[in-house]
Amino acid sequence: MFPNKAVEEILDIVQGMKSITLDEMSGVKLMNRIDTKYVVTEQQLRAILLGIKDNYYAQEVEGNRLSPYSTVYYDTPDLTMYLIHHDRHLVRDKVRVRTYIDSQLSFCEVKHKNNKGRTKKKRIAVEPIPNIIDDPEAAAFLAEKQPYEVSSLSPHLVTIFDRFTLVNFEKTERLTIDCNLRFENLRNGSTATVAPLAVMELKQDGRAHSLLKDVLFELRIRPFKVSKYCIGTCLTRPEVKQNRFKKKLRRMEKLKTMAYG
Repeated sequence: MFPNKAVEEILDIVQGMKSITLDEMSGVKLMNRIDTKYVVTEQQLRAILLGIKDNYYAQEVEGNRLSPYSTVYYDTPDLTMYLIHHDRHLVRDKVRVRTYIDSQLSFCEVKHKNNKGRTKKKRIAVEPIPNIIDDPEAAAFLAEKQPYEVSSLSPHLVTIFDRFTLVNFEKTERLTIDCNLRFENLRNGSTATVAPLAVMELKQDGRAHSLLKDVLFELRIRPFKVSKYCIGTCLTRPEVKQNRFKKKLRRMEKLKTMAYG
């Protein structure tokens, strides 16, 4: 899973942090939540972790602090959900099946973003079958929870990544770190990766001080709004409309160049 020395060093840092269980993590309630994403090189991630390791827990599940994920995104034949996101519609949906590879648990999920910028996620447990709409329970769930005709949806993109989850000692923020991110387009067979970059998502109580943000400021790392689904679609379907994402793609390429020195 980790083919290079930089990420092995990252894992070593995470392994040295104090642990927190999944049950304890469920008690982290962020009522006034602010979500912020960042894209960083593995070298930057190592520096970030060194700066916060003495003040954050690492989530541990059955002795593991690293969790491999696989997510299959569904869309219409003409990629309506992708295009709605691209065209800056405030109200939008994503349909996906997320599998926790270690446990082989899968969930059909609908993420709905409203015109206030709030995202709500609904999900049900499912069996990991090639097309989730062939599952009558999942099809009924999708018919109720999202606006598209269920029969028009089909698998489009797989994202695979390895995730660490951290929480600060005060339990006012949670940080997910996705490494080794790669994509496979199920409709044309194209593959892509953004390694050696990692995607971080900070979920914090807006009223609380953040040591992580202090470290990011010192390292001159700015927020980076990014959708793994949209980036993966751009990289594996270069013919689709992607004007809005070109600046993000150039920024990621610049980071990759910096990472490779």
